[in-house]
Amino acid sequence: LREVNGNRRLPIIIGASEAQSIALEMEGIKPPRPLTHDLMKNIITAFGAELSDIIIDELRDGTFYAKLNIDSQQIDSRPSDAIALAVRYGVQIYVAASVMDEAAFVPEEEEDEQTPPARQQKPKAQQPPSSKGSKLEQLHQQLKEAIEKENYEKAASLRDEIRKLELRD
Repeated sequence: LREVNGNRRLPIIIGASEAQSIALEMEGIKPPRPLTHDLMKNIITAFGAELSDIIIDELRDGTFYAKLNIDSQQIDSRPSDAIALAVRYGVQIYVAASVMDEAAFVPEEEEDEQTPPARQQKPKAQQPPSSKGSKLEQLHQQLKEAIEKENYEKAASLRDEIRKLELRD
């Protein structure tokens, strides 16, 4: 996590499924079936409750602890799950000052804000598209297939390529 009005970073290690869930939501990719965090949001909403914010409030023995603030209740949560819900609700992520003081760091060099180019794959034998429209159709079909196969990394790359082509209009 990056400090809003500063340059410190808070390194929180999270599992692959939580990272994938967060990345998909941030990229706007909707899987064909709800993921666990989508289900959690749907349950919270179905009961008429709302997530107002989350707070990462403790660091004990190298483990971060977080709370979900749902209506007037605070619910214990792993930070990874709390962050996955926060991005779905679009709510603030707070970190206790004591946690930032203990675990945050300032990078030696500020990271370049540009996203590195996607890893190039070897070209496959395909018929070249006859027009920009057919290229877009082909990319949309590949995107649909990647999502169905749950290959979200490829789906994100295809989505970016589609956007580039659409912006050239």
